[in-house]
Amino acid sequence: MATEIPPQVRDLLKKADLLPPTAIRIAATLRIADHIADGVRDAAGIAERAGAQRVPMERLLRYLATIDVLCETDDGGYDVTGTGALLRSGAGLREALDIDGLMGRGESATPFLLHTLRTGKSAYAGVHGREYWEDVNAEPVFREQLKALGHSGLAWEGERIVKEYPWSGVGHVVDVGGNKGQLLIALLSEFSHLRGTLVELPNLVELATEDFARAGLQDRCTAVVGDFFAELPAGADVYVLSGVLADWDDEDAVRILRRCAEACGTRGRILLADIDLVLDMPDPADQAAAELRTMATVPGIGRDVDGVKELAGRAGLDITWQGEASAIRSLLELTPRTGTAQAAPDGGA
Repeated sequence: MATEIPPQVRDLLKKADLLPPTAIRIAATLRIADHIADGVRDAAGIAERAGAQRVPMERLLRYLATIDVLCETDDGGYDVTGTGALLRSGAGLREALDIDGLMGRGESATPFLLHTLRTGKSAYAGVHGREYWEDVNAEPVFREQLKALGHSGLAWEGERIVKEYPWSGVGHVVDVGGNKGQLLIALLSEFSHLRGTLVELPNLVELATEDFARAGLQDRCTAVVGDFFAELPAGADVYVLSGVLADWDDEDAVRILRRCAEACGTRGRILLADIDLVLDMPDPADQAAAELRTMATVPGIGRDVDGVKELAGRAGLDITWQGEASAIRSLLELTPRTGTAQAAPDGGA
């Protein structure tokens, strides 16, 4: 006589089961719903279209039918359910769940969160050998996905950088790690006397260059390939770090600040516009989940303004201006103390 599994055990095992999310993400990656929508409904045909093996595909399709993503048809084929239809391209979820896509690649590190707990480093780097943004920026296959990611305007109170900081006395601004150059476009569109330089990784440099030309700013704004852990273009008036430090742990954040201090020389300034890594959410479960997912992908930690100031002090920087308080973004102008600009290139925390 079989022993009945206690309800609590059954419930916990169900919650811990990795197979349903894995199968759904594979279905999204292999575009199974798209193939079925095109009229290919048998396992052999779907496997051929997806570039997969027939026998494993048969087993995957059978399993997807048991979790209401697919349903079996009378002729032995498969059709999508209402739930499965969400995995069609353009329906809203396929791109987000695609294991080979930007979001899916980031979330692929989540099962390895133990690495983060033990080391304090991102699970993503432990799985893929390099940090998330470095990885996706180095692979041309992600270029179009980066282009489509987010909108072209400012977010996370980014407009405060344009409106609150005194830009009238600034001639040249360098945006360090500034994504596709949204901030520089906003700044140079608002202030005709400014010149701008974006320092980013290869894919984003290409995209930003296109956007600068589209905005008619190519004569005043350039994008160069660089790394904020390496030497930065020297001699500018202001070096902006907008939402950069939030992605990094304290040791690396101090290294980034010191690199900016070197580039500042004796007259430059750093405008640190850091953001909270994870905002407060109404549902504690959503909050906890978002924090863990973020930790798996990037090595950053949430910091309040006092935490940001502490990092600045460790990097040998003094606060010379501070914007209005905000729950989302802190604005601090920093200048190197005497001797800080000549700090060792790889000075540790």
